[in-house]
Amino acid sequence: MELDGLLELKFWEMLLRTTTAFIILLILARIMGKKQISQLTFFHYVTGITIGSIAAEISVNAETHFYNGSISLIWWALLTVFVNFLTIKSKKLRKLLDDQPTILILKGKISEQGMKKARFTLNDLNMMLREQGIFTVTDVNYAILETNGELSVLKKASQEPATRKDVNAPSPEPKYLPTEIISDGKLMKENLTELHLTEEWVYLQLKKKGIGNVEQVFYAEILGDGTLHVDERTGQ
Repeated sequence: MELDGLLELKFWEMLLRTTTAFIILLILARIMGKKQISQLTFFHYVTGITIGSIAAEISVNAETHFYNGSISLIWWALLTVFVNFLTIKSKKLRKLLDDQPTILILKGKISEQGMKKARFTLNDLNMMLREQGIFTVTDVNYAILETNGELSVLKKASQEPATRKDVNAPSPEPKYLPTEIISDGKLMKENLTELHLTEEWVYLQLKKKGIGNVEQVFYAEILGDGTLHVDERTGQ
């Protein structure tokens, strides 16, 4: 009888712990936002796994003190939110924690430097291309390894399905890889240098659009044909 009572107590205790941990996790997921849930970067991937592990430990391990486990879970989530806030404010910290995309194929040529940086083999690259239905590197203009481990591919214009090639239309290759030029009112000077563009060119393009100050721009990118796409700040 004593054993049955103990088992019954454990059952209701674990049920209560699991339910409470579930509710706390839902609230924290709401606070941390969609960026954490989507696991956009390695940082978000690691924090997501850790938070899930803590919640599981609280739910199923009766030896884990529920109060201490809950404090740990909440504190870890708050640290994640705080670091996310810092990465929004600091480009250097964002680069340190999230890294940055790596170009693996540049203008149809495999980048040895990019492959070494990403610690990728040719087999790795070909596998990820095949997953996107691309079976030859010669069909690819650009391939970029994103910070979440996904491969983004821009095919050569002549290889786009049922468009230019099929109707014998001209297939000019893009002059540029679409690249961020202005972010949150600040010029991305490194990107300008890589594209062999000048700040004066950017100012001229903005002037043509009736924009007199870079700080008026929330986001701008150069498109493949060399034109500038601009999103102005709201409320300017």
